[in-house]
Amino acid sequence: MARMCEICKKKTVAGNQIETRGLAKWKGGVGKKITGKTKRKFKPNVQKIRALVNGKTVRRMKVCTRCISAGKVMKAV
Repeated sequence: MARMCEICKKKTVAGNQIETRGLAKWKGGVGKKITGKTKRKFKPNVQKIRALVNGKTVRRMKVCTRCISAGKVMKAV
């Protein structure tokens, strides 16, 4: 896959973009009504970085930013 994290296997998923009209009940309206649904994609924030694999070899990997900030991958210097 093109846009996929090599560590946690996070990838693009499909969903819906929902359009609504009306005023929410807590604001005094009769509630929100759905007027349309359109397909959309949720894409992970994947970066191409140079990483240390097994503490020895340097390899280019596609890794999501959540794995980078969690320390699951060690950046090469």
